[in-house]
Amino acid sequence: MKTLKLLFISCIFLVNSCTSQSKKINGVSFVASSKKITSKHINDVKKVSANYVTLMPFAFVKSLSSPNVIYDSKKQWFGETKEGVKQYAKEFQQSKIKIMLKPQIWVWNGVYTGAIKMDSEAKWRELEKSYEDFILAFAKVAEEINAEIFCIGTELEHFVKNRSEYWKKLIKKIRKVYSGKLTYAANWDEFKRIYFWEDLDFVGIDAYFPLSDQKSPSIKDLERGWQPHKNEVIEVQSKFYKPVLFTEYGYRSVDFAGKEPWNSGKIEGSVNLANQEKALQALYNQFWKEDWFAGGFVWKWFHNHKEVGGEDNNRFTPQNKPAELTIKKMYESSR
Repeated sequence: MKTLKLLFISCIFLVNSCTSQSKKINGVSFVASSKKITSKHINDVKKVSANYVTLMPFAFVKSLSSPNVIYDSKKQWFGETKEGVKQYAKEFQQSKIKIMLKPQIWVWNGVYTGAIKMDSEAKWRELEKSYEDFILAFAKVAEEINAEIFCIGTELEHFVKNRSEYWKKLIKKIRKVYSGKLTYAANWDEFKRIYFWEDLDFVGIDAYFPLSDQKSPSIKDLERGWQPHKNEVIEVQSKFYKPVLFTEYGYRSVDFAGKEPWNSGKIEGSVNLANQEKALQALYNQFWKEDWFAGGFVWKWFHNHKEVGGEDNNRFTPQNKPAELTIKKMYESSR
């Protein structure tokens, strides 16, 4: 009986050690710019006690049914190219800030990438080849710069759903050129249907879950709004025994910030700085103390800190807003 009890305790310890994340990933999603960065651009990231950044080299497709992925072009901003990623990584690593490399697609006119879908088998195969070239090129960059995490795709629901065998094979190909940890950035309403979490190291979620229909909800209101979503996150985490990573999270400083947090469309006026603060605090309260939760990357952070955000800005960036202090306090307490 004593032997069985010890065996049971050992098994629990092993499971917990596989899913527990003692030191959180306190990250910011660092937006690429047209120029090189220097230590002065990193100082403000350090001031909020971030220990990770996401670097995001974008590729472009012309429409939802276009199979050609255009990347590493001379027409792109420096920070979106392979050379730019390497330069940015070097600067951040000199300041002991770790890297998640997250190459992702932008559809012309900002159409949602989850709706990318080909209208013929020939075009699907063309997309597969083009995307593989893109993602393997940056997987090799991730290995070269010693990035701790590599994200294999972002919000590509129809592509993932329609080409399951392709994604399984692609993950194996990525593993051959990159030795770090892998994730996929699933949209908040997509993550439950991802079938390859078992092949990755993190369950990755872009965490724009709807939380409240109120104009100015309280932190308690927002935490109540989290409960059904958190239960679904726990269910997926328990199924795959992988730590959960919020590959993106954030809120606009606007009225009704918790209603459709994914909405990045232009909204005139309606600046509500407190909503952004409260929504972030509710998220931290619900997740940052959970052993199975790895951390996350706030959306989004620009290099030219003094020139962005501010009290008249209703966009996602927390820079030069009260929310910046909210992030700093949380990140300081969980380093």
